[in-house]
Amino acid sequence: MAPHLRVFKESADSDKDIIQAPTVRVRLSDLLPLIAAAQRKNFTWVQDFMEDEVAVTADLYEVLRSFRTFRPAS
Repeated sequence: MAPHLRVFKESADSDKDIIQAPTVRVRLSDLLPLIAAAQRKNFTWVQDFMEDEVAVTADLYEVLRSFRTFRPAS
């Protein structure tokens, strides 16, 4: 006999509503190669974090803004 599946409504206090405070500091030089490799190989877990915010220093933010504006078109 096939198992019976039950459908549950998403609760109001769903895990999606919980915002985790940053607890681990990671150097960009350690983080970027891992993220790039996971993105390049289409690991699905990367998509789970695409809406997460990342805190960066003000100077890195300015460099990234400038790079976004002035980089050559591909």
